[in-house]
Amino acid sequence: MTSNAINRLRAAMERGEALRPKVGGFPYLAESLRQAGVARCRMAVPASAFLYLTADGNVVVQGEPLISGFASAPPFDEAALIAALRADQAGETAFPEFVRGCWGAGVIWYDVDTTARTCTYYGARGESYTEDYPPVTLPGRPVSEPSADT
Repeated sequence: MTSNAINRLRAAMERGEALRPKVGGFPYLAESLRQAGVARCRMAVPASAFLYLTADGNVVVQGEPLISGFASAPPFDEAALIAALRADQAGETAFPEFVRGCWGAGVIWYDVDTTARTCTYYGARGESYTEDYPPVTLPGRPVSEPSADT
C-alpha cells in the first residue's frame, strides 16, 4: 500500500512540475497532487520535511534541512511572508528561495489543503496567514491508479 502511495505521489509531482507555468505555477502542482489523491501536504519549514496525506497512505519526504542544531525561530512577519509569496507567484524565485523566504518570515510550518485550495502558514506562537489559490484545469489525463504490480 505504501509503495502505491509513493509511486502515485512521485508521478503526480512529476506531472505537476511538467505542467506548471513559471508564473503562477503552484496551483498546477497542487491540482496534480489533488487528482492523485493527496488531501493535504504539510511542511516543517526548518527541517524541509513534507508529510503528504493521501488516499493510498501517508508519505514523508525529507528535503535538505535549512538549519541544524539549535537556532532561534524568527518572529512571524506577515508582510515578509506575503512578499515571499508574491515573488514566488511571479516566478521570481525557485522553491528553495521560497522556503528560505518563509523561514525568514517566521513560518515554522505550512499546510496545503488541496480540497479547500488553501495554504496556511504558521508561526511559532500560533500566528497564521491563509491564502486561497485558484482552481486550474490540467491538460491530459490525471495520474492513473497504480497497477497491481507496483
